[in-house]
Amino acid sequence: MDAKAFMKKHKLSEGQLVKIYNEGRAFEGNIIPSAGKGKNILALKLKSGYNVGIKISPSTKAEKLEGVKKVGKGVKTEIRQDPSLPKISILHTGGTIASRVDYRSGAVYSSFEPEDLLSMFPELLKIGNFSSKLISNMWSDDLRFKHFGVIGKEVLKEYEKGAKGIIIGMGTDNMAVASAAMAFVLEKCPIPVIFVGAQRSSDRGSSDAFMNLICAVNAAAKSDIAEVMTCMHGTSSDDYCLLIRGTKVRKMHSSRRDAFRPVNEIPFAKVFADGKIEILNNHYRKKNRNKVVVDSKFEEKIALVQVYPGMNPEIIDFYAKKGYKGIVLSATALGHVPTLKQKYSLLPNLKKAIKKKISVIIASQTLYGRVHPYVYTNLRKLSMELDSVFAGDMLPEVAYVKLGWVLAHTKNPDEVKKLMLVNYAGEISERSVNGSYLY
Repeated sequence: MDAKAFMKKHKLSEGQLVKIYNEGRAFEGNIIPSAGKGKNILALKLKSGYNVGIKISPSTKAEKLEGVKKVGKGVKTEIRQDPSLPKISILHTGGTIASRVDYRSGAVYSSFEPEDLLSMFPELLKIGNFSSKLISNMWSDDLRFKHFGVIGKEVLKEYEKGAKGIIIGMGTDNMAVASAAMAFVLEKCPIPVIFVGAQRSSDRGSSDAFMNLICAVNAAAKSDIAEVMTCMHGTSSDDYCLLIRGTKVRKMHSSRRDAFRPVNEIPFAKVFADGKIEILNNHYRKKNRNKVVVDSKFEEKIALVQVYPGMNPEIIDFYAKKGYKGIVLSATALGHVPTLKQKYSLLPNLKKAIKKKISVIIASQTLYGRVHPYVYTNLRKLSMELDSVFAGDMLPEVAYVKLGWVLAHTKNPDEVKKLMLVNYAGEISERSVNGSYLY
C-alpha cells in the first residue's frame, strides 16, 4: 500500500497529528509531504523537530490524534502590540534566526514579517514594540565591506524613527567580524546594537534561536549598554546568553550553542530569558541622546595573511603587485614572523612593501594575549627597522576591518599608524584583564 492510499484509508491529511505503529515501534508527529521517491513512504515531522520517513506495510497502523499544524507563508496571524513599550527594530540580513517550519512541505524557510516573528515568539510582546525589516538575505560568508554601509544606513533610519534598541539578525559564521566592523561604522552609537543568530535551526528541538532572540530583546529594551555587541548562548544549556563587545568576540566552535566567546575581555553581561540582566563588566558606553553617525567608508584592497611554517615570502610581493594598500599579518605569539634565514625571511619583502607605502599591521594568531614590539630581536626588526604597527591585543580579523576603515580615511603611513593605535571601539585593551582567558 502506498502512502496516499494509507492516508485515504485512515482519513488522514497533511498536517494531521498522528501516531503511527510500524514494526513494533510508535512514531508521533505531523504528516508532511515525503521528499523521497518511494510512494510507500509516509513522512512525519516529530515533536523533536526532526523528520522521519516510515515505510508503509500491511501491518502499519495509524491513530488519529487531536491537532493539525499547517504553518506556512500563506498563514497570517493578527498581532496586537503595546505602543507604550520600548520600540525595538529588528533588521534581518539572513541566517537561521528567523526560520520557521512549513508543515505543508516539511521545509524550513525564512520569515521576516513582524507578525510571523511574534507569532513564533509571542513572549516578545511583553518586552517591546517591534518593527521588522529585511535588508538582505545572504550567507554571512558573502559579506563585503559595502554591506556594512547598507546596515549602517538602516540603523540610522530606525534610530530616527525612535528605536531604543536595534537587533541585527545574521548568519553566525562571520557575525563576529560584522559586529567588529559595525563598531567602527557606528562609533559612539547612543543605543544598543545587538547582533544575534542561531547555531541550530528553529525546526530542531535543540534550537538556540528563541533564547538568543529573547535575551537580545531584553538587553535592547532594559539594559543601559550603548555598544555594538553580540548576544548568543553563554553555555551549551539554556542557562543565559552573553553580551560581548563587538570588537572582542569570536566564534570559537563550528556547532556548539555557546560558540561565541569573549577574547581578552570579560563579557558585558549575562542576560537571562526571564529578563534578568547581570552586569559583569561595567566598562561600556551608556545610553545617551547623541545622534547616530554612520561612517562606512572602507578601503577594500587590504589583506589578512596567516603566518605559518614554510610560508613563501613572495606572498607579500603578490599583494604589493596587486596594488593592495595594507596587510595584516596574523603572526605567531608575540608577533613573530620568519626572519632568521635570508631565503625564507619575510623582512626583505615587507620592507619593499612598506617602501611602496603599504601599511603592515602585526596581530597575534594566538588570539589571547597581545603582541609586543621589543621582547625579541626579530620583533625589534619588525617594529624599529620596518616601522610596522603592532596591534596590541586586537584580534587579527578586528585589525583587518579596522585597517580597512582607517585606510579609507587616510593613506599616509604615519597617520595610519597613529589611528590604528587609537582605541575607537574597545578593540584595544589598556591592560590584560584577569579572568578573561577562556572565560
